[in-house]
Amino acid sequence: MRSYSIDINADVGEGIGNESKLMPYLSSCNIACGGHAGDLNTMTKVIQLAKKHNVKIGAHPSFPDRANFGRLEMKLSDKELEKSLKQQIETLQNVLHSENAQLNHIKPHGALYNLAAKDEETASLIIKVIKCISRPVKLFAPYQSVIADLARKADIEVVYEAFADRNYNTDLSLISRVKSNALISDKNIILKHVLAIVKDKKVVTTSGVEVPIKVSTLCVHGDTKNAVEILKYLSLELPKNHINIQ
Repeated sequence: MRSYSIDINADVGEGIGNESKLMPYLSSCNIACGGHAGDLNTMTKVIQLAKKHNVKIGAHPSFPDRANFGRLEMKLSDKELEKSLKQQIETLQNVLHSENAQLNHIKPHGALYNLAAKDEETASLIIKVIKCISRPVKLFAPYQSVIADLARKADIEVVYEAFADRNYNTDLSLISRVKSNALISDKNIILKHVLAIVKDKKVVTTSGVEVPIKVSTLCVHGDTKNAVEILKYLSLELPKNHINIQ
């Protein structure tokens, strides 16, 4: 029987306060660093938890928009956005240094993530920021996205990401959160969704169309209401289906 492996990540440090319950089931985490959420106190606490549970640490920069939790596009100049993203990542790096921990990856948040997946200008700006980091870091990005293609050309290691708790359109974009079917919360449906992604390398979209996909990491959003239940269930069921979490 063929075996598979997958990284499981969650967005954390976003004010939910459930990190101590999430961390035992994660292999990577993405820490909000001041754009849409997070401050020095939350970053420190989450980094300490990640170290305790041997969870890889990523920066989760965003449009600087706490009012809308970074989920709406902002009209910023390239200079303004670049400055904000650098400040967010550097803030997390400073805390990592003080906690003797290292940055593993970058994962843009919310509207920035979705925009960079299709917009070359935004994607190029994020890549420029990543290339300024003193040591090589990975990029979590969607399969067949603009930012993933540009990152590979810039010699940045790309980790293809999919979402365990989100539904997809046929172009592999996520169903908008304003729609009632954007989120998946039923753990059994999530497992079926995940098994298709990891083992069959396909996403079954809301229209019923099966779309090919490549994935090395799966996200369960930390602010999904039953995120802990979902992660616990996946940690039990994935090994039964010959999928190792690592």
